[in-house]
Amino acid sequence: FQRVGLQNCSVLILLNLLRNIKYIFSMYFDLGEQEEKCIIEEVPEDMLPWDLNTFTHSPHLGATVTVRDSNYEVLMSKRFGKFGKFTFTAHTSGQHYLCFQTNSTRFAVFAAEKLKLHLDVQMGEHSIDHSTDKTKDSMKILEDSLSHLIDQMTYITKQQEYQREKEEVFRRISEDANSKVLWWAVVQTSILLTVGLWQMKRLKDFFIAKKLV
Repeated sequence: FQRVGLQNCSVLILLNLLRNIKYIFSMYFDLGEQEEKCIIEEVPEDMLPWDLNTFTHSPHLGATVTVRDSNYEVLMSKRFGKFGKFTFTAHTSGQHYLCFQTNSTRFAVFAAEKLKLHLDVQMGEHSIDHSTDKTKDSMKILEDSLSHLIDQMTYITKQQEYQREKEEVFRRISEDANSKVLWWAVVQTSILLTVGLWQMKRLKDFFIAKKLV
């Protein structure tokens, strides 16, 4: 019994650690009537689930989410009420634009109401269902948590690969710029030497013509 108790304790500790690293980041911001705010995220080629929670006492306000890629092509556009989750697939790595705009009925136009948005971003495709604590045993919860952790590791690997690609592009640009600077310095030096030799020859010819040498 003592060994089983220690195993259960270890499982609970591991679950707590996994849950603590669930999100990449969370953010809060307010939106006024028909106001739109956008955030720019560097997204690798992967699928991300986003949790969207809105907090308002008004039944008239909701949020419209529009996701655009680096070419400003719309990947997703969807309307949400008080709660929602949306997932989009980044076909190419790079900057993506996530825009949030309030949508409302005509009764909220004159109310000057504010909508508070809470945005949670998860890594990977699988999220942990906390309701399973009451309906499933610890091993099932651990299995789901491990699947979530594997998704997180996959996403982190993709992020690292994307950063390496960016570093490689930056390195090529730097090498190209350094090469151009070097060649420009060589050209400038050659021009200065040519002008100096030409001036020395003209000066020598002048002295010979005046019979000074």
